[in-house]
Amino acid sequence: MSGSAPVLDRLPGDRRYWFLALGVLLLAWPFLFGSFWARIGLGALMWIGLAQSWNMIGGYAGYLDFGHGAYFGIGGFAAGIAMVQFGYPFVVGFALAIVVAAVLAYLVAVPTLRLTGAYFAIATWALAESIKQAALILEITGGTFGLSLPRSPDTFIGIAVPFAISETFFYYVMLLLCAATMLVTYVLFERHEFGYRVKALRDDQDAAESLGIDTTRVKRQVYVLSCVVAAVFGSVYAWYIVFIHPNDILAPIVTDRMVIMALLGGLGTLTGPIFGGLLVFLLQRLSSVFLGSSTFYLPLIGTLIMITVLFAPSGIIGILRGEIGRDDVRKNLKELGEKFDLL
Repeated sequence: MSGSAPVLDRLPGDRRYWFLALGVLLLAWPFLFGSFWARIGLGALMWIGLAQSWNMIGGYAGYLDFGHGAYFGIGGFAAGIAMVQFGYPFVVGFALAIVVAAVLAYLVAVPTLRLTGAYFAIATWALAESIKQAALILEITGGTFGLSLPRSPDTFIGIAVPFAISETFFYYVMLLLCAATMLVTYVLFERHEFGYRVKALRDDQDAAESLGIDTTRVKRQVYVLSCVVAAVFGSVYAWYIVFIHPNDILAPIVTDRMVIMALLGGLGTLTGPIFGGLLVFLLQRLSSVFLGSSTFYLPLIGTLIMITVLFAPSGIIGILRGEIGRDDVRKNLKELGEKFDLL
């Protein structure tokens, strides 16, 4: 590692003031930049939260969940079914999304978390595909026609609220959910004993069990928590866009984006999904808006993934912390060149 100070340590002044300034900026964002950038900010906050939800099971616990996006769709459909099929307000659908996701996640965790590595990844991917196909044929989900949700002031809590259910409203809801997700991650995984147990089973499950850690229970708790967080964002997203279809909200790309964001940002870190989520989402959205292409960002993301895996396995946050320096890059380049006879 090079002798230069990490980027984060070179910030002038007290970091608390930087966080305070960031908080003020986020709170004032819709009023400073208008509806277009409020929409961009809303999407960025949602994907940061989703990336962090996957990071709980994939980064902190070390289980590659390739079906995590299914719970995003489950949350959306649970809220949608409650509102459309039974006429309940959104808050009831929101609560139902949490309950359904928690129960299903626990039932899935019992058999699948006995598996490891590629076997767990394949099992969760198969689960997600099964849920998607079921949603396409079930009448209650709208089948191939999808589901259209109502969005008016009286669909929030059952009575008319004195404010508009607008872009700005959903921005602040996503901001609240994203902040809550970060806070829960910080408290549970970075400061609480629970987080140390999770990291212990990730690093060496046998050693963790020899220390008296109930790894089965801990794995189930992490999995259920991560799935519930994804479902919470899915329920709000469904109400925001007012129309959901299994091919969209249950698409494999939802999980793929979570994985890429966490990987690029830094697995098993608090702030990694923030940097990875911002980078991937902004590349995708801005290339679509300003270049007229919704796929232009894909080769860029592919290149970034290759660079990250080869030269910065700890992700963007590792670079900012100074864990990866020029000497490390030179060493990795030399090893790569020798391996493929390029040098």
